[in-house]
Amino acid sequence: MLQVCWSPKGGSGTSVVAAAIALQAAAEGHDTLLVDLAGDQAAVCGVEAGDGIGDWFAAAADVGPEALRSLEVEVGDRLRLLRRGGSPESRWPPERVALAMALFDRSPGLVVVDCGRQTGEGLPASAEAVVVTRGCYLALRRMADAPIERSRIVLIEEPGRALSRRDIEAAIGAIAVVLPYDPAVARAVDAGLLASRMPRSLRPLRRLSGTARRVGA
Repeated sequence: MLQVCWSPKGGSGTSVVAAAIALQAAAEGHDTLLVDLAGDQAAVCGVEAGDGIGDWFAAAADVGPEALRSLEVEVGDRLRLLRRGGSPESRWPPERVALAMALFDRSPGLVVVDCGRQTGEGLPASAEAVVVTRGCYLALRRMADAPIERSRIVLIEEPGRALSRRDIEAAIGAIAVVLPYDPAVARAVDAGLLASRMPRSLRPLRRLSGTARRVGA
């Protein structure tokens, strides 16, 4: 099963949401792979940077999909991370990206992909999309032109924003999960401790990681 997290605007919290979904799915006993296309998951999960999926995208055509498994690193029980690597996105052939997504979609476990600001267009029809946003006019304007029809929306609710949840739902549709702004999340990420000390405020994302129960059904 493939689940893709993305945001129309940088700094929305997509990497934290993707990591939290993967961590909770693994805690529920599901074999889970977290794939980083944005570049921050190694730091978020407290593991060293290294070669990753971007390097496989840029590799010669005769470097097959089996090489991806050798790039995975253990984060915790039942959770592995496929880092972004050092190859720039400009060297990622679209056909290699599509091949990887198709492979992830056929995975017997759950694969959570942190796409950052990429929308994930061209995903397999069975993939689930999670869009992360804040109550921001710029983000909503970008989402109006983005493919969000099959997406579940996560709202990071911050004090002082002009837009209410009702305003946001009127513009882009029903919100699946609302997360309060929590400084403890930033502290955990800054210390590389999210994988071992995930703040309670992220627990509502369990509603999304619970989709992993359908894996193998």
